[in-house]
Amino acid sequence: MNIHEYQGKSILKSFGVAIQEGIVAETPEQAVEAAKEMKAKYNSDWVVVKAQIHAGGRGKGGGVKLAKNLDEVKQKANDIIGMHLITPQTSAEGKLVNKVLVAQDVYYPGESPTKEFYMSILLNRSTGRNIIMYSTEGGMDIEQVAEATPHLIWKEEIDPKVGLRDFQCRKVAFNLGLSGNAFKEMTKFVAALYKAYDSIDSSMFEINPVLKTSDDKIIAVDAKVTLDDNALYRHKDIEAMRDETEENPVDVQARKAELNYVKLDGNVGCMVNGAGLAMATMDIIKLSGGEPANFLDVGGTANAERVEKAFHIILGDKNVKAILVNIFGGIVRCDRVAQGVIDAYKNMGNITVPIIVRLQGTNAEAAKKLIDESGLKVYSAIQLQEAADLVAKLIGNNN
Repeated sequence: MNIHEYQGKSILKSFGVAIQEGIVAETPEQAVEAAKEMKAKYNSDWVVVKAQIHAGGRGKGGGVKLAKNLDEVKQKANDIIGMHLITPQTSAEGKLVNKVLVAQDVYYPGESPTKEFYMSILLNRSTGRNIIMYSTEGGMDIEQVAEATPHLIWKEEIDPKVGLRDFQCRKVAFNLGLSGNAFKEMTKFVAALYKAYDSIDSSMFEINPVLKTSDDKIIAVDAKVTLDDNALYRHKDIEAMRDETEENPVDVQARKAELNYVKLDGNVGCMVNGAGLAMATMDIIKLSGGEPANFLDVGGTANAERVEKAFHIILGDKNVKAILVNIFGGIVRCDRVAQGVIDAYKNMGNITVPIIVRLQGTNAEAAKKLIDESGLKVYSAIQLQEAADLVAKLIGNNN
């Protein structure tokens, strides 16, 4: 699950991570009031107006603007709110901006120059350890840094049995070329950041940039936080931060129906119970000349209601030319699944693509009889290869 920058910063702050402060606004008028509050608190007329969407590269698309007075705050907030912001991480249509963050100006003059760093924390799946990746080249796309100057990227792996050690925090600060108070602040920053990452079951933190201010403070100017969906049951307060307007409506629909769904680019919709069987089904579709349009696991309770919801999701993809239902009846009885398919077909009433149903396991023969005698445009199969071949044949007839 992704969350907005302002939400990520609120989590970081709760763990003692220093952040660029800000106030969320949903209208230009609210943005002006937020700027007034920021001025009273930080004695600066300048603020940064930042679009809040689930995508990076906002500045490149015009979603981050500096405002030097209240009139500019209102103007720039008005420009950003309601725009479809296109960045390197969005589709060609962009994402609709519904709110902005009015943030403090942290690039103020002082005794030493400001400096931007890059820092992220994520899981190194090859070693099973968390890793801190950091660079002196903050404010840039890390992919470009890795390609042009890979020697400027450092990695620090953390043994999960012992956690982040103090010497590792000091090593990060040293490699970033810091000294004095900035060195001490960076070690505190790294320790607090890792504690936040570990405590909320995050799958990724990305702070770009981490800023050394002109008075040697270390703060998070941005915050991209991704949570592990499988651990959200332990963090109901964070789960409540979910912004469904930022997500694909089909993914939202599937999650509410408790279906595991991933859209693909093919033309054969798949409805399967069990991840392993789903992968095998997609493989055999491809080997038989088709292309899977999705991964959809209905789980062990494939009743009529769940099957109907799965059909709605699959048929929402206009590329789908046929649907293969492949269910192994272990916990769930095949005849109940068959009846669910028939009931869903009748309830929807507008299914125009062929449906191939392959049921094996408990009461499979009774299930096949139900399908064959239903009078609907539903085809039954016994073997998986038979079902896949039938799909390929029917797709060929429809093209």
